[in-house]
Formats: sequence, structure tokens, C-alpha cells
Amino acid sequence: MIVGLGNPGPTYARTRHNVGYAVTDLLAERMSGGWRAHKSGRAQVVEGRLSGTPGVRCVLGRTRSYMNESGGPVSTLLNFYKVPVDHLVVVHDEVDLPYGTLRVKFGGGDNGHNGLKSIRRSLGSGEYYRARFGVGRPPGQRDTAGHVLSPFTRSEDRELDFFVDRCADAVECLVEDGLERAQNLYNS
Repeated sequence: MIVGLGNPGPTYARTRHNVGYAVTDLLAERMSGGWRAHKSGRAQVVEGRLSGTPGVRCVLGRTRSYMNESGGPVSTLLNFYKVPVDHLVVVHDEVDLPYGTLRVKFGGGDNGHNGLKSIRRSLGSGEYYRARFGVGRPPGQRDTAGHVLSPFTRSEDRELDFFVDRCADAVECLVEDGLERAQNLYNS
């Protein structure tokens, strides 16, 4: 299961906090799948196979809650599809990485990320895969919350599609070829 974190609604569509949605949107497009409401009403899903994994069924998910309430919908999806926690990939923004930097890893802390904190509370574990998309620290005295909830700068936006595509490639590689290969190819 691959879950993209973000906030619902058009207000947040092209903000730093919603890069998880952007990556899973691209993966859904590559799977030729359309988002549909999960019966819980707390998430949307696409079921199918990633482009290079003919034998591996995959579920894409995105929560329909705000970031700091992501844990409940993620837990609901894992239980519904009977997916163990260690088969979960969460795609999220990361302020501790410079813009456009990718890191794929397994486990780890929450680094102050409210979505990851919520998931850890709901699952009782942080032992899942993460695709971390660098959005950089806020400039000057700007607070972190304002930074992640704001749109990308004009120069960042010009490169955004490239980095979203690269992150989607990294997630596919992780699922198809494993963590070590994905880290060797995509951890910049």
C-alpha cells in the first residue's frame, strides 16, 4: 500500500504539504486508475498494479482528512486490505531536506511531522517505508506551518513536475526492486 499525505481541497492543492498527493496522483495516472471513495469515507483509493509489477497488486491511498489526522484513515485502509505495517509506503513532505531532495527509507522518527505522528499513534509503530520529498526549511523567521501550507515559489514550481516524477519513480523502484536499490538510485 502506498499512501500520499496531504490536506484535502483545492486550497492546498499545490502546497508543499501536498507533495504526497501529487506523487500518488501521478502513480494513479501511470496505473490508468481513477480515485474512488473508500467505503470508510475517510480516504480515496486506486487498486491495480504499478507499471513494472505485473504480479504485485498495489493499493494507492490518500487520506481525506487533514494532515494531523492521517493516522485513522491509514490504519483503516491497512486493516481493510489486510496489509501489514511493514508493507506500507508513506509519501510525504520533509522540511529537513533541501527542495527536490529525495530520501527513501524504512522506519525512523517523526521529525516533528504531524502526519507521521498521527500515523505512529494509530498504528503503534513507525516501522514502515517512507518516501521523503524535500521541501526545504522556511526562509528567515517564517514559521514551519506557514511554509508547508504555502504554494511553491515560482522557481520551485517550474521544477516541481520533474521532482514529483522522480519521486514516483523512486516509489515504484522501492516496491519492485527493494529498499537498497531504491536508495542507491534515488537518495540524492
